[in-house]
Amino acid sequence: MSHWLHDKQKRDKWTTFAQTLNPDLDAQALRLMDEFRVVSRAIYHMGEQSVDDAGLSFAQYRVLMHLFFAEQMGDRGILNPSEISDRQGVSRNTMSSFIRNLEDEGLVERSLDPSDRRRFNISLTEAGRALVSQHARQHLETIGQSFRILSAQEQETLLALLKKVREQATAVR
Repeated sequence: MSHWLHDKQKRDKWTTFAQTLNPDLDAQALRLMDEFRVVSRAIYHMGEQSVDDAGLSFAQYRVLMHLFFAEQMGDRGILNPSEISDRQGVSRNTMSSFIRNLEDEGLVERSLDPSDRRRFNISLTEAGRALVSQHARQHLETIGQSFRILSAQEQETLLALLKKVREQATAVR
């Protein structure tokens, strides 16, 4: 099924409508944003599908990956919920729910932070570590497939352009 962005008539109609809301809108910027949204969602969906066998949501799996990465990088192997929510870009309330569910599944455990007993730290259990290890290779392979169509130079160019857009987008906030 073709996406509506690839239907010139519908795309032109959308652009005209958007320009009635903002006459100074650059039509190409709108097209880039819409295309970026479609690509971003497709890659996210691929990530979700790649961990379906794990029996977790993609967001829960990413929590486990952040903890696994912290261990593998020689960090303390533990993160507090605020660190995880910042890394994942979700609210602390949402992260609390993810952590509670993962804890109920026996994949993570909480411990009091020895330097601040008002805070908790989160770490992987053996079961959580095994689950991430089992699914990480396939997950990363699936994500990598999205970019194989690009040459190494095209990937570098895309990375530089995305970084430039990210810097502008975060500066506007």
